[in-house]
Amino acid sequence: MNPVLKFLRQRTTLQLALGVSVAVHAALLTVRFVDPERFNRVFQDTPLEVILVNAKSDEKPEKARAIAQASLAGGGDAEKGRATSPLPPVTQARLGDTPEEDERMIEALKERQNQILAQVRQQLATLPPPDLQAVNPSPDAAEREKKRQALVKILAEIEKRINEENARPKKRYISPATREEVYAIYYDELRRKIEDRGTTNFPEAAGRKLYGELTMVITVNHTGAVIDTEIVQTSGNTTLDRRAQSIVRSLGFGRFNDNMRRRADQIVVVSRFRFTRDATLQTQLSSQ
Repeated sequence: MNPVLKFLRQRTTLQLALGVSVAVHAALLTVRFVDPERFNRVFQDTPLEVILVNAKSDEKPEKARAIAQASLAGGGDAEKGRATSPLPPVTQARLGDTPEEDERMIEALKERQNQILAQVRQQLATLPPPDLQAVNPSPDAAEREKKRQALVKILAEIEKRINEENARPKKRYISPATREEVYAIYYDELRRKIEDRGTTNFPEAAGRKLYGELTMVITVNHTGAVIDTEIVQTSGNTTLDRRAQSIVRSLGFGRFNDNMRRRADQIVVVSRFRFTRDATLQTQLSSQ
């Protein structure tokens, strides 16, 4: 008889049941239980964006945010999140002192231009006069004449540019950063006249008052006449925009005094107009 069968026949039913129970528990102890939620997430479809990166690192990211052609962990401003655009950041528009900074830059360029003009004139003055009677000029004389012609050409170009600049009206931009007292006083008078006219002749259409905000560029000549108005930010109501321009164009302002006239032929004002619910016009200098 088979030894195994002989052994089982000699055991009682209770002994066999205990043996099977021990074997089952031993098998269960070898099984590793895991978090069911984590287990399910392994099989979930987690979509990742496909992008191109312009760098790589030896360290792989613990939690990938996108699929790329190379591993890239951290770096730069990674803690702030991945950029949504491949383009470099756009320089923000300057506000506040922009007109004053531009004027200082223009004045510096003009000064540099005048310095170059003076240098060209000095170099021309140091050259000996050409010998108009020479039939066969020497190589040195020919070289000097070539240099003279080049300097004369540069001189003519600079003088032409200066004459064109002098022919243009000089503009002074009035902004919240303008600190000159003479311009502040002039603007205050301009502002009061516009607000008084706008409040007295508050814009209406079909018997109903028009409310809203807009931004307008106003150009005033040295005679005090308004020579241009431009809406750069509309109120959304073209009728209100046109009425606001009419209010400004209907006004005349004082002539520039001598101090203003020396620096500018025109002033340019960027102003915010607010036609309020209490039927008044409020204006404020803007940096736009």
